[in-house]
Amino acid sequence: MQSVRDEDRTARARIRDAALGRFAESGVDGTSLKTVAEDAGVSQALVFYHFGSKDALREACDAYVIQAFGGLDRFGWDSGEITKPDFMERLFVQSSPVIRYIARAMVEDSEVASALFDTSAGVSEEFLVGTAPERFPAGSAKACDAAAVMTAMHLSTIVLHDHLSRRMGGDVLAPENSPRIGVALFEIYAAMGEFAASSVGEGIRSAVDSQQMHSDQASPPSRNGQDDD
Repeated sequence: MQSVRDEDRTARARIRDAALGRFAESGVDGTSLKTVAEDAGVSQALVFYHFGSKDALREACDAYVIQAFGGLDRFGWDSGEITKPDFMERLFVQSSPVIRYIARAMVEDSEVASALFDTSAGVSEEFLVGTAPERFPAGSAKACDAAAVMTAMHLSTIVLHDHLSRRMGGDVLAPENSPRIGVALFEIYAAMGEFAASSVGEGIRSAVDSQQMHSDQASPPSRNGQDDD
């Protein structure tokens, strides 16, 4: 038989999960604790017992999403399971509520949005440095810049999910459709890699490098990292 303490933990998780869904759909301001309680199948008094206020409930959701998102970024990478179809299926199913919450957080530019971006950028930098250390030396501005841009590219597919869903003919955050974003990104990266290696790509790269060199020469770093008066 389940103990009272186990039941409390289960109720707390149900309340948090219900809040994740409601906050993602309606935002924090558009969500009432009464609605969260109804979705979780508990009394509003139990919501107050576990969390005390809507702000505290939001903070609990933020903390959960930050932890879960950091895990999703690395999920299966070190173990090699990421290459297995059944693993990928579980990943998309488990990540759906978290991803929807992140989409709302990014749109509202809440405090958690910065933490989520920084977490993802950190993981992206680890990936780039580990995968191509010659191109992205550890601790370099080049690696930092590339990781930040890569993160913005990936998170934009979440923020703009309504537009993607309209163009792609289905809710792209639903587990059955979300693999399509990954497939599209993978194909884009593959195609762009081939393009970058072409004569046209090499010409563009040379022009960009030349422009960057010109900009660096025109605007040398100021002393102590501060602009001169």
